[in-house]
Amino acid sequence: MHASVRSAAVDGIEASEVIVELDAAMGLPSWTIVGLPESAVKESRERVNAALTNSDFAVPPRRLTVNLAPADIKKVGTAFDLPIALALLAATGQLDPDALRDFVVVGELGLDGAIRGVRGMLSIARHVARSQSDRLFVPPVNLAEAALIAHLVGRLVSCSTLGALVTALRTGTLRQVVVPERAARKAREELDFADVVGQVSAKRALEVAAAGGHNVMLLGPPGAGKTMLARRLPTILPTLSEEEALDVIAVQSVAGLLTSDTPLPPPRPFRAPHHTISYAGLVGGGRSPHPGEVSLAHLGVLFLDELLEFSRRALEALRQPLEDGRVVITRAQRTVMYPAQVTLVGAANPCPCGHAGDPAVVCRCAMRDVRRYQARLSGPLADRIDMHVFVGAVPIDELSGHKAPSSEGSESIRARVEAARATQRARYRGTLSNAQASGRWLDSCTPVDADARDLLVRAATKYKFSARVYHRVLRVARTISDLDGAAGISRAAVAEALRYRTVSTQDEV
Repeated sequence: MHASVRSAAVDGIEASEVIVELDAAMGLPSWTIVGLPESAVKESRERVNAALTNSDFAVPPRRLTVNLAPADIKKVGTAFDLPIALALLAATGQLDPDALRDFVVVGELGLDGAIRGVRGMLSIARHVARSQSDRLFVPPVNLAEAALIAHLVGRLVSCSTLGALVTALRTGTLRQVVVPERAARKAREELDFADVVGQVSAKRALEVAAAGGHNVMLLGPPGAGKTMLARRLPTILPTLSEEEALDVIAVQSVAGLLTSDTPLPPPRPFRAPHHTISYAGLVGGGRSPHPGEVSLAHLGVLFLDELLEFSRRALEALRQPLEDGRVVITRAQRTVMYPAQVTLVGAANPCPCGHAGDPAVVCRCAMRDVRRYQARLSGPLADRIDMHVFVGAVPIDELSGHKAPSSEGSESIRARVEAARATQRARYRGTLSNAQASGRWLDSCTPVDADARDLLVRAATKYKFSARVYHRVLRVARTISDLDGAAGISRAAVAEALRYRTVSTQDEV
């Protein structure tokens, strides 16, 4: 006898429908699972067999064939355990197949019949919500996640065990669950720009970066405050919109990082991988592709401390994600796309000893060693970093408080950033920031003062800017003008943008 149950598979952060078909034929007892299953899916036959037996259901000695359709898409994960078990019960006459007609079912089974959570539930819920009538069976641990999709709240059902689910299906008592409303809880902001003493120019640079979504490189001696500044950047970024928050949660869910303690709405992600991270760990990949740090930082900050110590291969892999805002991982049998719209903040010492440009400590590195060290950051990747900022050491008398001026806090800076972002949303009629705007559009449609244009052209000629760098300077100048509330781009805005572009340790030494 044949039976089928509708389920879903997650590919990247998107989900698609999978039909779990099961045929129970006469013959020698055996299990065969087809449809490009990976190892965890193949192992489901052992979990399903034990769960059915321990839930007091019969597993007839039949030749069982399971097909996961469409058969040309790779199936990964443990979410097919429950639909396979229900299809087997329907195929062997222990459950009416019509009872499963309007359901999409996902769930992992424990050997005792307990129904466990799965990864990527938010993506599956988004997929099911596009239908007007389908109901979604959700493991209890995933209910709060699925309930984030408002249009699906009235169509969620759940049970904690396989036995309880089958009993409810047999008696027609399976009803929608009432998901307790999760109190909105923001993450505690323990970091604040008010903690930063001095570094006025660096704080201004990070404000510009936050307002326009620009990538930043912080160069300076050890202990100057580069990491302290970078860790406070998320505190001045705008609050995530509802759609952006769902995208962030979807990536965390697929990666298995979503917990009951995750604050809602979530804060902007901040990821700071160690410089020994592998290529796959940074950009994603692996035998069964998974999101890397650049995707886990989607719509937030990817902080690479000691940037020049990262492997060349890992850094070069960032070039395309920084340009396109996504990571595409291609394997022999599948291609997976993960979002990667991040603000990259790199921090590095200017030379091997770390003191090039430091007026308090003499740098003893030869110039050729300085150039060789800085060459670890390739030209094409450096082009994609909009702002290069030198962070000097703070004098001790300022740190001690004797001459320390009052420092502006994150809240007031964020207000200016949000106002600038609102201007950009109105300009681009969407969620684009200046960093994502077409350079050609900015060059032709943004009002640029004549003397500002002349300054930019002369600087581009002197420093041999590429077309990419030219337009990135223009984007930064547009952001500076947005912060100032100016309709056009002035000479002062271009001059400030050029300072962030032409700074180098050679100039400082």
